Amino acid sequence: MFDSLKRMAMQKLAEKMMGNALSGAATQEAASEGAGALIDKIKGAVAGGNIDQVKDLFSSGGESMESNGIFQKLQTQMSEILQAKGMSAEDAAAEAKNTTPDIISGLKEKFESKEESDSEFDLGALAGLLGGGGGNAAGNILGKVKDLF
Repeated sequence: MFDSLKRMAMQKLAEKMMGNALSGAATQEAASEGAGALIDKIKGAVAGGNIDQVKDLFSSGGESMESNGIFQKLQTQMSEILQAKGMSAEDAAAEAKNTTPDIISGLKEKFESKEESDSEFDLGALAGLLGGGGGNAAGNILGKVKDLF
């Protein structure tokens, strides 16, 4: 599932950032790094027991996306990635502010979807994919979250 999440996030980032101040290659690299950062943030939150942040990020009834810790960290990291690729700090911050909500919204749609083709996007499966201690409890909680959709 993480590969699918990363691939989808990378595609959405690349599409959303098309026509920015970076070259096509730099945009693709930034999209790849941004997607990787998102997956790392999700894995870190689940492994650290911050299930509520993941739940809120991908649920319609949770806290606002902009106040979510994972979202805030990702937006900051996206800005840093874009700056590292050669974008000015001001442009990078604006680009991150414009792209990050779209990425999260696109992934949220997959987690909320009842379509068979989206069945791999299961919040309950995230904890199980990480393995290690606490995975069962986290998986059970996340599974219940999926049922809310």
